[in-house]
Amino acid sequence: MALGLPRHRGLTRYTVERDLPVVMPDGVALLADRYVPTGVERPPTILVRTPYGRRGPAALANGLPFVPFGFQLVVQSARGTSGSGGEFDPLGSERDDGLATVEWLKRQPWFHGAFAMFGPSYLGYSAWAIAAEAGPELKAMSLQITASSFRDAAYVGGSFALESALTWTDLTHRQRRPLGMLTAPLTSRRRAVRAARSGRPLAELDVLAGGAPMRFYQDLLANHAVPHGYWDRRDFSGTVGRVAAPVSLLGGWYDVFLPWQIRDYLALRSAGHAPYLTIGPWWHTDARHGLPGIRESLAWFRAHLRGDPSGLRPDPVRLYVTGAREWRHYRDWPPPGGRQVRWHLHAGRGLGEDGPQDHPPSAYTFDPADPTPALGGPTLLGSSRPVDNRPLERRPDVLAFTSPALAADLEVIGPVGADLFVRSDREHTDFVVRLCDVAPDGTSRNVCEGGLRLPSTAEKPVGTDGVRRIAVDLWPAGHRFARGHRIRVHVTSGAHPKVAANPGTGEPLATAATRMLKARQEVFHDPDHPSAIILPIAGRSPETAVPAPEEDPA
Repeated sequence: MALGLPRHRGLTRYTVERDLPVVMPDGVALLADRYVPTGVERPPTILVRTPYGRRGPAALANGLPFVPFGFQLVVQSARGTSGSGGEFDPLGSERDDGLATVEWLKRQPWFHGAFAMFGPSYLGYSAWAIAAEAGPELKAMSLQITASSFRDAAYVGGSFALESALTWTDLTHRQRRPLGMLTAPLTSRRRAVRAARSGRPLAELDVLAGGAPMRFYQDLLANHAVPHGYWDRRDFSGTVGRVAAPVSLLGGWYDVFLPWQIRDYLALRSAGHAPYLTIGPWWHTDARHGLPGIRESLAWFRAHLRGDPSGLRPDPVRLYVTGAREWRHYRDWPPPGGRQVRWHLHAGRGLGEDGPQDHPPSAYTFDPADPTPALGGPTLLGSSRPVDNRPLERRPDVLAFTSPALAADLEVIGPVGADLFVRSDREHTDFVVRLCDVAPDGTSRNVCEGGLRLPSTAEKPVGTDGVRRIAVDLWPAGHRFARGHRIRVHVTSGAHPKVAANPGTGEPLATAATRMLKARQEVFHDPDHPSAIILPIAGRSPETAVPAPEEDPA
């Protein structure tokens, strides 16, 4: 084995054709590079479409390692990027341009009737954009840290994912400048966070971060609450079940797109398909998922384009369980045999499986002028490594409910949710829930989190006492709480700058001014209002469990 990849003698050389023009129906030419392995008869094709450049450091992420194993690779730059004509319209041109590229591909004399699609993040989204309509020649897809729609990731729980939106817009804006491909990934998040913390209205932050208005950022603001139009041609989640090609997905517990990547997996399963799913201890820009992504993709492509399934694992779902430091193999997601258990929030900040008690609610005040920060959690750029949340827990606007020390290991593997009974003196407000693992030394590290902006369809009608019952979806988890550790749940109303602070006014994001209203929040935990976090407790043993060389991010 070399870097975990199988040996393949005699295929270390390839030739490259640069800047192949692919003319779109509107006359715009998109440029592509074609890598051809030497000495291979009728090599199948892997197609990659990217806005991040075709060469240099991007080559590995674009699939170059597949070429020595007998695959020809076509890497195309998206419209308006890296020499391709037209204007870059993020997410907006991928379906039409992608389908036109597939038709061009099928007409080439060197195309031999079968192709696959590969890629992480935006590259994977570009593949989803055409997958349902690409035709029978599409034989396989292997996609990483991505989803068929980025809409819900932009508006997490109905809030605005400020840091990620501003970071990515600045990144793509600056990479068009000289040396931008190298410098933008290193500086965009810092500029975005600085702008987000300025206190200026959201509509001004693109200029503050990047020095100029940035179209995609303004589009995200303008279409936050728009049900149709902008997102109709950018959301391909409704077509996932119609994709005939076998699909392999790889994600990370701390990736910004994980909930929606799992939604794609479930849509494929509901349509009767048999996708593969891998989830590791990774975040979006974590370099550690690069090699597993290549390794699993190579096995997938050899199985479905070359008829060699010898590299495929027996069980389709492979999960890394943090805290246990083990890889587990299952037949499906969620893992079979588990059960959903309610851990109730108690007065006095307790947490347990025993029922709620008749006590008054816990309360705090959220001030959008001093929004509750997020110390960790999924972010687009930079590290999402779990961090110690004790500084956050000392704030008066954070409720922390903690269990007694566990008498035995407890494994939580699957979707995590919260069922809360809350009351606010503001109609427009947010609730954020976070699950933490508290070690014997007091360190409180985040496991997963989620939020909900009110008003929302994910709430029951408000009672005569003003109490709302809300359902908050957290990120999925695969984690062992070790014996002697404690489980902790945060309830708060901000995670700034990951999500924009709710000003409490109900004004549209794009036109909201600096007026901000404090919100008095109450969380109920009595027999009539049994607030709880819902944990997926692991059931029967997995098909296999393997000690992992990868270290837990904590």
